[in-house]
Amino acid sequence: MSRDTRWKTLLDLLVERGRLDVEETAAELGVSAATIRRDLDQLAEQQLLVRTRGGAVVHGVSYELPLRYKTARRASEKQRIARAVAELVAPGEVVGLTGGTTTTEVARALAVRGDLAAGSPALTVVTNALNIAAELAVRPQFKIVVTGGVARAQSYELVGPLADGVLGQITLDVAVLGVVAFDATHGAAAHDEAEAAVDRLLCERAVRVVVAADSGKLGRRAFARICSADAVDTLVTDSAADARTVRRFEEAGIRVLAV
Repeated sequence: MSRDTRWKTLLDLLVERGRLDVEETAAELGVSAATIRRDLDQLAEQQLLVRTRGGAVVHGVSYELPLRYKTARRASEKQRIARAVAELVAPGEVVGLTGGTTTTEVARALAVRGDLAAGSPALTVVTNALNIAAELAVRPQFKIVVTGGVARAQSYELVGPLADGVLGQITLDVAVLGVVAFDATHGAAAHDEAEAAVDRLLCERAVRVVVAADSGKLGRRAFARICSADAVDTLVTDSAADARTVRRFEEAGIRVLAV
């Protein structure tokens, strides 16, 4: 197992469990305790966890795994969701994309659609995510609009009041939200309040709102609210979504696509 793979695995386990023990984790991963101690020390230096005697813990309830370590989690589900979301977008529309691994896959799905290979523009994409803008900027048929703001190292998103000036002057046909939690009662949410504020503005400027979220994010709550459930038109999730949870969304008036 390579170091990068170990680090991704350690961080995934830490998010899931909240705490890791060196000896137990070493046995689980099939490596030496010394290797795990060294990995945890290096991850602590990057402020991705807090070292404890004999292990590590997360920073707190708002712990957020950096985007570069999340790309492999539920990858196949996110790609299916992304393709379904991309099909909801019509040529010539103005699309808002928030940051995140699922919305990054949506951007990639839009980029390979044959009917969006030409146009003036074939699509206008408004995003506060630097990685999404960079991937789509090489597509000359796409018009890319990037909000202002200060870049968050965790998610590559631009946040803060500088984004308000751009978003206050435009309208969107559809806003696609990547979220960390979506609940029929409490709505869509993010870990970071500044990120949620920009996402909220994108929702307010859109004719319709689509939440792209794998089933692991449904029925959950997170620190910073983006919008209420009744602001969302469509939820695109994977086929593992709990039937009762799906029914609650549908009762709230949300169209649910499980792919």
